[in-house]
Amino acid sequence: MQALFGDVLLTKDGEKPTTEVLSGKVVGIYFSAHWCPPCRGFTPKLAEAYTSHLQAKGMEIVFVSSDKGEAEFASYYGEMPWVALPFGDRDRKAALSKKFKVQGIPTFVVVDEQGQTITTDGREAVSKDPTGEDFPWKPKPLSELMDFEVQTKDGKVPMSTFDGKVLGLYFSAHWCPPCRGYTPQLAKKYEEIKAAELPFEVIFVSSDRDEAAFNEYFAEHPWAAMPYAERKRKEELSNHFGVEGIPTLVLLDKDRSVITKNGRGAVMGDLTDFPFHPKPVSDLAEGADGIDESPAVVVLCEGADKDARAAVYAALEPTASEYVAAAKASGDDPEFVFFLASSGGGVVPRIKELCKLEKENVDGSAPTLLLLDVPDNGGYYKPDAGAYEITTAGIKSLIGDYKAKKLTRQQLGQ
Repeated sequence: MQALFGDVLLTKDGEKPTTEVLSGKVVGIYFSAHWCPPCRGFTPKLAEAYTSHLQAKGMEIVFVSSDKGEAEFASYYGEMPWVALPFGDRDRKAALSKKFKVQGIPTFVVVDEQGQTITTDGREAVSKDPTGEDFPWKPKPLSELMDFEVQTKDGKVPMSTFDGKVLGLYFSAHWCPPCRGYTPQLAKKYEEIKAAELPFEVIFVSSDRDEAAFNEYFAEHPWAAMPYAERKRKEELSNHFGVEGIPTLVLLDKDRSVITKNGRGAVMGDLTDFPFHPKPVSDLAEGADGIDESPAVVVLCEGADKDARAAVYAALEPTASEYVAAAKASGDDPEFVFFLASSGGGVVPRIKELCKLEKENVDGSAPTLLLLDVPDNGGYYKPDAGAYEITTAGIKSLIGDYKAKKLTRQQLGQ
């Protein structure tokens, strides 16, 4: 807790040691601000749940303010019954927002007594369970969430029927135009994969509004489905994988570890890439999956020849593979993601514009090394030319200096 919040927290009786305030507590981290209308709507509900139920169950809440000034913070905190991160500790506020990937407020993150994340969607948990019957809302393990009978065209079968196969969980709905556009493409690819006798199956996870719509849509699908009646489990699976929109295709390996949560594009790749594990180093011209969630090491080399691009890939790949393996072991997003730009397609022009690099690497000039930190409110780092060699050792050195805060941060678009 001290590592998360620092030495002291602000209580109604003044500052007190963090270890004293939070010892033995499940902690809710409440990212909020007075200027935010949804925050002002949620704060009284959270306060009622806290004072009536959650505090007695062993929860403490720490307010992490996005207010614009200390006076506004003090006024808003005066309405709250819990503790707060001191307003002046802006660096720690930024670090907490980055650690928990806070994209907007109000956000309510719940961590256990050791500071390990229980859920980043505590707002929904409190809204659905204000009395704390399921406190502290620990998510069910995936093995439990996946323990249901699967609906096929010939009836229901146990999930064990799909043991030894890669699974695609297809979150979709008939009312969703992008879903209706993507489903025929996925069906065609599915048939191609099955014809190649690769161990693959898709399970439709419906967001349809009623069972009649589900039945109509499922009739068009060549794969299996989660039964429509499994509404609670459907929500739990959506929350487990952080599904924020549809269509979404989550790919699970044979051991049910996550291959990718962004399977829509991955599954359309060449069958020689089955089961479509993300490459350690991605071509930025073809996609930027993960760049919004993790710091990204990027080498712009679109003006380089084939051999030079291959050398860049060889420099990035060993370190990238280490981070991919660590992410798979932890079940979390990679700590860093890695890209090279082999051409000027995709998001490359936009990134060059935001980093003021429009005229670089278009004529075979030396590759440009960047470290983008989009989760840090759109930060980026552009080392001086030659400061880091584009070698495996040079990439590790760049990341080490970034972690040690030795690099000069710049703001995308400024």
